Amino acid sequence: MRSAPTILHLDMDAFYASAEQAAKPSLRGKPVVVGGIGPRGVVATASYEARVFGVRSAMATAQARRLCPNAAYLTPRFSLYRDISEVVMGLLRALSPLVEPLSLDEAFVDLEAGGVEPTAAAVRAVGERLRRDIRAATGLSGSVGLAASKMLAKIASEDAKPDGLLLIEAGTELEMLRPMSVRVIPGVGPATAETLRRAGINTVAETAEAGEAELVRLLGKAHGSGLYALATGHDDRPVVAERDAKSVSVEDTFEEDLTDRTRVQLEIARLADRCVQRLRAAGRSGRTVVIKVRSYDFSTLTRSETLRGPTDDPAVVREAAARLIDGVDTTTGVRLLGVGVSGLADYTQEDLFAQAASEASAAAAAAADAAGGAEPARGSGEEPGEDAGAVERPRRWLPGLDVHHAEYGAGWVQGSGVGRVTVRFETPWSEPGRVRTFAVGDPDLEPGEPLPLVRAALPGGDAARPAPAQATVPGPGPSESTAPEDVPGTPDPASPEPGPATNAAAAGPESGPGLGPGPGAEPGPGPAADSGVVSGALADPAPEEAPGSVADPGSLSGSAPGPGPAVGRGADPGPGPVPGGPGNGPGPASGSRPVPGMSRR
Repeated sequence: MRSAPTILHLDMDAFYASAEQAAKPSLRGKPVVVGGIGPRGVVATASYEARVFGVRSAMATAQARRLCPNAAYLTPRFSLYRDISEVVMGLLRALSPLVEPLSLDEAFVDLEAGGVEPTAAAVRAVGERLRRDIRAATGLSGSVGLAASKMLAKIASEDAKPDGLLLIEAGTELEMLRPMSVRVIPGVGPATAETLRRAGINTVAETAEAGEAELVRLLGKAHGSGLYALATGHDDRPVVAERDAKSVSVEDTFEEDLTDRTRVQLEIARLADRCVQRLRAAGRSGRTVVIKVRSYDFSTLTRSETLRGPTDDPAVVREAAARLIDGVDTTTGVRLLGVGVSGLADYTQEDLFAQAASEASAAAAAAADAAGGAEPARGSGEEPGEDAGAVERPRRWLPGLDVHHAEYGAGWVQGSGVGRVTVRFETPWSEPGRVRTFAVGDPDLEPGEPLPLVRAALPGGDAARPAPAQATVPGPGPSESTAPEDVPGTPDPASPEPGPATNAAAAGPESGPGLGPGPGAEPGPGPAADSGVVSGALADPAPEEAPGSVADPGSLSGSAPGPGPAVGRGADPGPGPVPGGPGNGPGPASGSRPVPGMSRR
């Protein structure tokens, strides 16, 4: 362990939800939940206003709706989050060449490698300047922890949330750690914590007192020895700038269990193609193809096949996945399917048989084109005279996604259903905007691109950025890291296709900001009756029913969100205070005590 607190840990505060609040003025200060919005979806991030009601990351969205029915439930916009993350990571790399990203919103920084003087005053000044720079560049807030080890720096940033800085002086680590729960130690999850609890071990002090031999007996040599070292304050893990991925995979959790064999095979082929797209985007190839099948009763099995050499050929991966699924009984119902590639390499050894098959297919296609003359290929999506540059219309308008109207400009979807889509027209720099409702096929309404949260300067030269999106409701919450792999419904930052059905994020009166679905937003069997929604959206449009899938995360990153049918019909409460929100929720946590060696700003 170092003699000075030169390891910095940054964790953005409620990252996805804060970004949505900054981008949507009508949602600032109101509960916002970002994640899979279908019946099998999970929460990726909840704003601090929603956390007052008990909503947490990795919680089932259905449970979150019961706890906080008036929150705005939004589909993730990973392109925006990645853009913000790149800005933040750029600021961190300006401090040191050793930056270890853990997710889009979290990273370790070795300040000593960046030439920062190893004193408490110097590293504190760097941390404070970093927080100011992040606020100026993104309009969002982040919490900073400074300590002599990675474990303690992460603990410090969690304790500093929201929007704070905590420095742990060298030499005071053990005194701070001993009364804490064993769950604060990296690598101690629910299963390990339960094993330790049955042995009477609940705190870090009790873990250290148990001794290395007892921990090895309970947890095994590798886990037990590592846990003992961390519990006694020995953490010499370095900040590693480059982390090599071991596999690439995609998974989908389906709204309804699949029993049709043909549908299962089609889904496996589709997942294989998406997996190869992600593999090629990373500039890698792989030798082992793996499929994952989770049945209706949550029993999970995997099958793998190792090829003769690394490949990134979609035909090879697709054929291998098809052979693997042929050996699995899927008649009882499939809840989740996944395809992955491991044994990664930086080169490709082409599969000669697949290459020959591809050449034969290309020759056949060329012959068919020659025989058919200028007739467009089947499935090309173009007919003679059709404008090839026309904007592709989405199957559904998912709540939270960006749109652009030819007359009203930029806005975002509050909800859709029964042939209508409700849009609130506002930008990160405007006042809360008006709500208007259109037909889903309105030719003037098109998908839009996320606007930057911070506008460099107005025409007059004054800098402009949105009001701080971070709520004042105190209390730390879970990080916005990727949800556990066995939790279905986690949205995919890399996959473009949306899920099948929409859940309206409440369309309230034109003069009041929308808060999302009203009470009773439980999954329904189909579309609700048309309530005669007109422009102005005085009621929440009911969602349409459509089949499809909800995403489940893969090993490198998750797969596409697929919301399921749900009905959310709550009137917009308008600009008044939200129950449990700022001004109504609990104040700062009481009973906190100063810890020796720790200072807070």
